[in-house]
Amino acid sequence: MRIVFANSAWVSAAERLILRGGGWQSVKLRVRYGLFFHPTAGPVLIDTGYTSEALSGERRSRTLRLYGALLKPELNADEQVLPVLRRFDLSPDDIRTIIVTHFHADHISGLSLFRNARFIASDAAWARVKARGPRRNLRHGVFTELFPPDFEARLEGISAKPRVTPQGAIPGGADLFGDGSVIAVDLPGHADGQFGLLFTGPVRPLLYAVDAQWLLNALTHNRTPGFPATLIAEDAAAIEPTSAMLRRFLASGGEVMLCHDPAPTSYDLAPEAA
Repeated sequence: MRIVFANSAWVSAAERLILRGGGWQSVKLRVRYGLFFHPTAGPVLIDTGYTSEALSGERRSRTLRLYGALLKPELNADEQVLPVLRRFDLSPDDIRTIIVTHFHADHISGLSLFRNARFIASDAAWARVKARGPRRNLRHGVFTELFPPDFEARLEGISAKPRVTPQGAIPGGADLFGDGSVIAVDLPGHADGQFGLLFTGPVRPLLYAVDAQWLLNALTHNRTPGFPATLIAEDAAAIEPTSAMLRRFLASGGEVMLCHDPAPTSYDLAPEAA
């Protein structure tokens, strides 16, 4: 099964905010999303990254405009989701499945581009989004105007998926396609309902751990940031147990990939030839 990741945008942050003991120098972070080709489900997106809908779309609220002004994401035109799909001879209508790892803007801003897709996501987290008012959702980093109007009708919750039990340092979770190839692994801490994706097919199993940390160094060198990074966490107390689980997985021979780590990986999309 082919797996590729593209970088939708760049966002800058001071190193000390994302790495314990780091300096004040600015680090340019990626904003990845993924695409893989499942033997029965076909092409599947993992989130959508940042798109113009979040930064200049007509439906943006005042708070979403402020969010964009504060973070100042720089869209990467060549690796926006629609141009990347064209590189694989795909159109938005060819995408029938999008896995939504969590509901922050840099992961869902392009969902409305895909009218034929079902959304595999945390139905428990979605229920909490619906139960909260707009102000409370903003505190959780959720901008509801970015969801398609029929999101719930197309939602396929992970709670109904069969569970795979952990084996040693290999984490368990929800078997998304019923064949053991892609397992949704709960990653509490950063965002409500966040889960990563364990791909069991590669010789070295790959766990895409999304936003469990910003930098891989924070995991491999046990330098997970504390205050003030914990202020924006959904569950600050869960960050270290989640990070410890990822370190055990790395120690067992697995590979961990993060959404925002700037270092290129073997799964990142190669630049198009000029």
